[in-house]
Amino acid sequence: MRQIFLAAVIALVGALPALAQSDLVPLQTRQASTGWEAVGRLDIAGKGFCTAALIRERLILTAAHCLYDHDGSLVTPDRFSFRAGLRDGRAMATRNVLRAVGHPGYAHRGDTTDAAAVAMDIAVLELDRPIREARLQPYPIADRPLAGDEVGVVSYGRGREDAASLQEMCTVLGRQTGVIVLTCDVDFGSSGSPVFTMRDGEARIASVVSAMAQVDGQKVALGTSLEGPLHVLLAHFAAAPPRLGGVQRVITLGERNNIGAKFITVD
Repeated sequence: MRQIFLAAVIALVGALPALAQSDLVPLQTRQASTGWEAVGRLDIAGKGFCTAALIRERLILTAAHCLYDHDGSLVTPDRFSFRAGLRDGRAMATRNVLRAVGHPGYAHRGDTTDAAAVAMDIAVLELDRPIREARLQPYPIADRPLAGDEVGVVSYGRGREDAASLQEMCTVLGRQTGVIVLTCDVDFGSSGSPVFTMRDGEARIASVVSAMAQVDGQKVALGTSLEGPLHVLLAHFAAAPPRLGGVQRVITLGERNNIGAKFITVD
């Protein structure tokens, strides 16, 4: 997770209202984590971790900057490991990665970034084996969120590496040039975390967490709008030669999976 300071963010949201205290709920029990098991920790050998989410049986969505090492070089696929539903050292499914493909318009600049980079900060990773388990259903993709919408985020982060946390309600402060400004509580390791909206009682991914920013001294999260960039990324992924025989069918914006993760209220 990168922390950045963007004048464009200040112009976008204007005067920032006082933010409510974070209400992160650790998903440490089976009951609490129901519906969120297809979010996992994306371990990167020799670097750390990001957060990712299953969008097809063999495809996960995360942030593009997670594909880069500290020196700016690309991380080789064999260094990634996706641990779906990781909780207290145990994952519901663990998969290695065959391919990692970032958005073709994303330009990595190390620890510095700008709004243009955030707007393209998404990547898909192809798993070495499909995940086909009843409790690990791929998430559908939502329409873009609008200012004032309530969203939720499931993330791993510094100090809470062993289990994901759910923030059931945060707010979209604004959106401009593909960057979504959110009140969601994120930290280092939360890069790539799925931002969810609800539709007919079903959780859908509406954004991917890219970075933290400061506005008037208060921390906000910056996410990527999936509407246009995801179409481009999936087309770019589909055009690349598959590592295995056959063609990997990938989700398109607005497409509904046969079974989506259901939103469960946590006590």
